[in-house]
Order: sequence, then structure tokens, then C-alpha cells
Amino acid sequence: MRSVDVLAVVGTCAPERAGFATRLAGGAKRALLPAASLEKAADPLDAAVSTVRYGSWQTGVVVEFPTATVVTDLVGTLVGDGLLLTDVVCVADAAHLLADLWCEDYAVQPPPGRWGTYLATAKLTVGQLELASTIVLVNWAALPTPALATVMGLVSHLNPAAHIWPDPGEGIPPLAGAPYAVEQGRPGWVALLNDEFRPRFTDTRVGALRYEGIRPFHPDRLQTLLDHRIEQGEFGAVIRSSGFCRFATRPNVVAQWDHVGAMISFEPIGFDDDPGRELLSVGQDLAFIGIDLDDEALAVALDEAALSDGELLAGVAAWREYPDPFPQWPTARRRPSR
Repeated sequence: MRSVDVLAVVGTCAPERAGFATRLAGGAKRALLPAASLEKAADPLDAAVSTVRYGSWQTGVVVEFPTATVVTDLVGTLVGDGLLLTDVVCVADAAHLLADLWCEDYAVQPPPGRWGTYLATAKLTVGQLELASTIVLVNWAALPTPALATVMGLVSHLNPAAHIWPDPGEGIPPLAGAPYAVEQGRPGWVALLNDEFRPRFTDTRVGALRYEGIRPFHPDRLQTLLDHRIEQGEFGAVIRSSGFCRFATRPNVVAQWDHVGAMISFEPIGFDDDPGRELLSVGQDLAFIGIDLDDEALAVALDEAALSDGELLAGVAAWREYPDPFPQWPTARRRPSR
């Protein structure tokens, strides 16, 4: 079966995304599958795959995906199986990118009174930026030069491997042309934790910090730090932070710390006693990316949120009794297969 060459276009600013997808299709001499034809489907990704796989495309296709597309799902669906994903192009509005990353709205939420999936606009935005192979900045001309430099530096810190193209209003960016490999999606925070962090663009106001600590966090002090100091901008504007952490009240569990703007979540991703599982983290291993960061003060504050000498010596039984304001995690675990 002949592989169909696919250029994926994503972005949370629908008008700018649609306009650029149309121009990209024309410039690359490819057919266009617009988001409008996918967004009413029960599963837009499945609809895109079916349409692309069984369509008559002579020179490949540009697929514009709806706003609520999670790029990890997109890549997992479009890599292989008769499809050749060659670029993931994220269209971002430079003029209000910071506002998008701080947005507390939800792009998707279930109807009132019903269960369903919530997708925060900020998390969609940062996820699309972090996994794109090309980032197209539109509406950048209105920004003063220093502000544009800060935006480009921030985007490059979020995704050091991406080609960043300030859109001049015509033409298309250079296209990768090579297959998009799942492993090439390496967000800045992952590169930072792997000591591979080399952003293509830098700015004096944009910084990054890797924080490591062996002691688990005291959850109550951590929440105070997050709500009353980090979110209030005491250490600069922390735009993105992610990595691995442990709560003293939940020993033997490694959690994924996932934060952007005003949104943060903690999800269990590993248990110390899982057979055959690689130890993800002994304590905390976190990446922070932001603007005007005070690295030293932030690191000290994180140390203060961890257990003190006396608390550490008190032992696990005492730790379980500490106040823990964070949502509880499911306790059910799948038994290992025999």
C-alpha cells in the first residue's frame, strides 16, 4: 500500500490556523482537509485517518485539526499504518501567546451534570507547541522587538528542537520532508531533565531551572508555595513546569507534576514495588521554564516545601498523617500478569 504524505496543522487560535493551513496547502501543492470537516465527528482523529487513507491524494494532504486536538494522540494515530506524517505545524498567535498559556478556560468540557473529559486551553496550547516540528508565529509584527524576542525565546525553551518561523504573511516555511518519528517529540522540560537542553533562540528574560531534591514534599506546604508564592509571581512568571515528584503522605508513589500557567495537576505514574518497573525518581526532578525567573529563590522555596530534618526522622507512619489538600488518587492497581 502506498503511504500518504501528511502535513498536520494544529493550533488553539482557529481563524489563524485555518488561514495558514489553506496557504500551506496551496504553497506545498497538496490537497487540504480542513478542521471544519472533522470537528463534528465523534472522533476527529479517526475521521482524519479514514479520510486520508481512503482518499485519492496525488501529492499528499494537509490536515488541519480542530482546536481540541491532543498532539500525543495525533502522533500516535498518524505515524505508520499507511500514513507518512512528515510535519506537525503549530500555528501560534504571538500577540497573545502569553495570555493563551495563562488562560483558565476549557476548550472542551462535558455538558452540565454529566461526566466527561475536560481539556484546558492552556494545556492544549503548550502540548501543541512542545510536540510540533515547526512553529509558525503569526501576528508578531505588532509586538515591539524586545517583546517578540521574549516570545521567541519562550517558545524555543518550550520546544528546543522545533523550527520557529515568524510568518511574513506570505509563502510557507521550509518543510522537514522526513518522517516524523515519535521519539523526536522532545519537549523542553524533558530535554532539561536529560541534560540535553539547547534552545535555538534565547532571550535575557527567559530562563529555565532544573530542580532536584531527595526529600518528599510536605503537601500542605507545597500547596501554599504554589498558590501564594509561585502563582503570585514572587519568583517571576513560571510559565511551564513538569517532571516527577513525591508527596510524603503518599510514600512509594512517583507522581507526574504537570503545570502550565494557572493550571497544575499531579497524577501517579509509578509505584516503587511494581515488578520490573524502572525507578523514575528518588525524590523530585522538576523543570521550570519562565520569564524573569529568580532561580535561587525558587530553589530555596522548593527546599522549604520538602520535609525538614525532624519530619524526615519521624518516619512514614507520621508522614501519612500530615495535611494533604490535593485530590486523592485512585487506589486500585492492576495486578501483574502471571
